[in-house]
Amino acid sequence: MRLETISVCMATYNGSKYLTDQINSIINQLIDGDEFIIIDDCSTDSTLSILKSIEDSRIKVIANKVNLGVNKSFEKAIASSKNEFIFMADQDDIWPENRAKKMLEILKGNDINLVSGNSRFIDSDGNDLDYPIIALKEYESRKTSKNLFRIFLGTGAYSGCAMAFKRELLSAILPFPNYIESHDLWIAKASILQKKSYHLEDIVLYRRIHGRNASIIKRPLIMKIRSRFIFLMSILDLIFRNMHNRKLLRNDNVFLGKSN
Repeated sequence: MRLETISVCMATYNGSKYLTDQINSIINQLIDGDEFIIIDDCSTDSTLSILKSIEDSRIKVIANKVNLGVNKSFEKAIASSKNEFIFMADQDDIWPENRAKKMLEILKGNDINLVSGNSRFIDSDGNDLDYPIIALKEYESRKTSKNLFRIFLGTGAYSGCAMAFKRELLSAILPFPNYIESHDLWIAKASILQKKSYHLEDIVLYRRIHGRNASIIKRPLIMKIRSRFIFLMSILDLIFRNMHNRKLLRNDNVFLGKSN
């Protein structure tokens, strides 16, 4: 049994079909002191009713008054979290047994602030799918240029629903810029630039592909070009944020009479 508490952050939108299975797979891995923050983004199906019917004091449901979109909903969930270790979850996947414990051990045992795992892909009925994606390899965890270039090409296998990170990363990632396309790649890039990203080769998620996933879509060329431009903007943004945070840390150390 683990002792450290975690915050699980989820955004929901019209996800009633698979929601109960996913929530149960997460709840089964929670302990006292954990929190499960769910931001519902103005669902029009029974999603909100399902969430409110679950009797578990660790679940905190926040209903958006206006539709914010997936990025801002996850930002809201993360900003509302209280614990040191933060996990993200989508509404339609399933957590394998011991996912939380396994990823937490990696975060605690290494000089990192983000761990990203691999997924096993399933269809709407839970059957295995052969999905074309390059799996993460542990030995490539600190290969900064290579990992960033894969994201640039659109082949970086970083999924927020298969991530967990330390609270220290929040100073770099929050607030999310309005221009970003995906919160998960924004978070991945922040950690990669700090050389504190870790690739866990284990399967940490049964990821469901059912045709309505917000993060798995085929896009026209013009959108791919736009994504490359956004990639460059985000890298510059994160570099400046890191420089600003280091400057603040140095000033704090001087104020406290500390030295490197």
